[in-house]
Amino acid sequence: MSTEPGNAGVPPAIQPPPETRQPEAGAPGDNPRSRPEPARPVERLFPFVLRSRILIIGRDTLRHSKGRLHFVLVTTDIAESSRTEVLMDFKHYPIVQHYAGADLEKFFGIRGAKTIGFAKSGLAKSIYAELKQHLINQPVVVVRKPATPLGPTANDSAKPERQRQPD
Repeated sequence: MSTEPGNAGVPPAIQPPPETRQPEAGAPGDNPRSRPEPARPVERLFPFVLRSRILIIGRDTLRHSKGRLHFVLVTTDIAESSRTEVLMDFKHYPIVQHYAGADLEKFFGIRGAKTIGFAKSGLAKSIYAELKQHLINQPVVVVRKPATPLGPTANDSAKPERQRQPD
C-alpha cells in the first residue's frame, strides 16, 4: 500500500502514473471543452464529394437535375451576365459564391466550370452549412394553401343544424 498523502489505502498498481493525473477540479482555463476548437476548412470534405458522386457540373446539367439539387456554387470569377442568369434560373435554391475557377480545378479536377451543384445528401448539407456565410440569394419559398379547410368555414356557421326527431 502507498503511504503518499492523498493515496491512502490505494494499491500502487491502481494509481494512475503522475504525468497522466487530471488537474484539480476548479482550476480555471483547464477545461478542454471550454477551449474553442480551431476552425476546420470545408475543403476537407471535397474528396468525399467525388467519391459519393453528388457533384453536378455545369448550368445545363443543373437545369436538368433540379429534383436532386441541394444548393448551387458559383465561382467568384464568373461573368456578371452568367451570375444573373444563374440567380434567375435557380431562384428556388440556395446559391453560394465562393472560390475561383482554379480552385474548383484543384479540388474537383474540373476545368472551366464556373457553376456546380451538389445533390441532396447529408454531405451536401454539411458543406452548405459551412459555406452558408457566402450565400448570395434568399431562396424563394412557395407557400401553398391547403386543399381542404382545416377548421369551420363561414358557410358552416350559416347552415342551421337539423335535429333528429325521435321515432
